Amino acid sequence: MKVLIIGYGNMGKTYANSFIGSRFIKPEDIHVLVRNDFSEAETIIPKDNFETIPTTTIGNFDIVILAVKPQDFGSLAQTIKPYLKDSQIIFSVMAGITISKIAKELPCTKIVRSMPNIPTQIGMGMTVFTASANVDRKELFIIQNLINTTGKSVYVENEKLIDAATAISGSGPAYVFYFMQSMIKAAIDLGFNESEAELLVNQTFMGSVAIQNSYSLSNEEWIAKVASKGGTTERALQTFEKGNLEKTIIDGVKAANDRALELGS
Repeated sequence: MKVLIIGYGNMGKTYANSFIGSRFIKPEDIHVLVRNDFSEAETIIPKDNFETIPTTTIGNFDIVILAVKPQDFGSLAQTIKPYLKDSQIIFSVMAGITISKIAKELPCTKIVRSMPNIPTQIGMGMTVFTASANVDRKELFIIQNLINTTGKSVYVENEKLIDAATAISGSGPAYVFYFMQSMIKAAIDLGFNESEAELLVNQTFMGSVAIQNSYSLSNEEWIAKVASKGGTTERALQTFEKGNLEKTIIDGVKAANDRALELGS
């Protein structure tokens, strides 16, 4: 299987490293199309496999990964369009660019659209993906295996859920970091130094996720286990409820979803 990655930013590098690291694809079978010269870059892909000008060889790849910024898609499509073939699978990680828009700009009918998140860089990512009707079961299986080299994935038939995934798992790490940073500030206010506060909060998050994954208990059940009646945790939770924190979080996620829809249109 031969793969062409167009764009070598965070996602382009992540996919290349994950595919090769998992031994799913050989280094020599991955080529990269970039804007600038990468001859000095450190990479596990052979340097000769980097190109800055598209050629007829684009049509020789089984999968073409579009890992460029959404705003660059229009000009990119015009550049690569003459070299693509309908038999190729177009795999997009561009936020907001729909399957129909890709199909309109490129002479391809096998299109996969995905929404990964930043933990894919360490093999702990969450990716939601969907595909056009022309992508068959075998091809979907291959694509999902590729995606799973970066973490876990969920296939959805309804493309609208890609925008919803953007608001949940795509933007989600920032929500977690925001809550962590707020707790770190609180710890510092209570007298811990910065390094102590960071250790307290980081380990609390890591341990909480680990134990939540180790038992088949709901989040509500875990909250009840920690929050004894009349205790400190209950007092904090009451403060959260008084400030309507749950609604604020839900509203924030919905606002992210609305923005994803705006970008898509």
